[in-house]
Amino acid sequence: MAEPSLTDTLLETAIAEKASDLHVSVGHPPTLRISGRLVPLAKHSVMNERSTKEFAFSLLKKDQQERLEKEREIDFSYNFQNKARFRVNIFHQKEAISCALRLIPTTIQTIEELNLPQTLNRFTQAHQGLVLITGPSGHGKSTTLAAIIDQINQTRAVHIITIEDPIEYVFEDNMAIVDQREVYQDTLSFSKALRATFRQDPDVIMVGEMRDAETIATAITAAETGHLVFATLHTNSAAQTIHRVVDSFPAEQQDQIRSQVSSSLLGVISQRLIPRLKGGLIPALELLMATPAVGSLIRDGKVHELPLVIETSAELGMISLNRSLANLVRAREISLERALVYSQNPGELRSLTT
Repeated sequence: MAEPSLTDTLLETAIAEKASDLHVSVGHPPTLRISGRLVPLAKHSVMNERSTKEFAFSLLKKDQQERLEKEREIDFSYNFQNKARFRVNIFHQKEAISCALRLIPTTIQTIEELNLPQTLNRFTQAHQGLVLITGPSGHGKSTTLAAIIDQINQTRAVHIITIEDPIEYVFEDNMAIVDQREVYQDTLSFSKALRATFRQDPDVIMVGEMRDAETIATAITAAETGHLVFATLHTNSAAQTIHRVVDSFPAEQQDQIRSQVSSSLLGVISQRLIPRLKGGLIPALELLMATPAVGSLIRDGKVHELPLVIETSAELGMISLNRSLANLVRAREISLERALVYSQNPGELRSLTT
């Protein structure tokens, strides 16, 4: 029986160790990220230029190899023997190749299994509007989004279209019809695919990432015209998210965008994944729910007042990041020291946990 290849060995190890990521880079042994921490695989040799390139090219089809050489980096998804999927980014650095692989579980966890608030189920029952899932890279936005979309898939007879770069979680049609489009494979861009959805009769649209003003504008229009739209942004709070959306447009358009967002927004989920005391990760999040007061603040350009609304609207399902962190500390899920690292107002967090 043939010895398993380095590629197979590393991917099998990442799955077995429940790693979130695998890094392969010249000058280092292959390295896993486990519960937020980098763990070198000491039994493996340090990677050189040749072994790293061989590993990278073992994951790539011929056309992808050509695109990597032309564009110097590439994003794609990789199905490993039907055991797991990986979101892969291969890039050049110092005239060598590096690889970053994100493990995507084959099973989509539910909102409950992810320890997310039940309030998120409200978004799965809406029929139109815009929901934004935000947070730093690697903090579970895609996983939360997949849980919400799959809840809709399990409970509503609707047409769902996803636009992703690359496709991460694969949905199996249940009550819904789910069409998943991958940028570069099935469409040329997020904005082009999103414009095309208006001719494809969707009820629910999922945009993997809103990268430019055209995509943001089209997503808002879709939400205004009877569609339920979910999208992600790399922002750190609800207020910062609204600022990012508005600031993507020229000054003369910003009043109009504020008005559109104020009427179409359903909520903003701003998420962090925190290492648990007993191992693994658990989400802490700020949750903004749309209300007439929230709409007025956005429309009037008073976004800086949103944190106070969130803090004083717990009965409506809202929660601040500090309160979420404090709840996890009191439940002995995470340490206070770890919570303070993720808090944007450590002084307030200390007072909430004493």
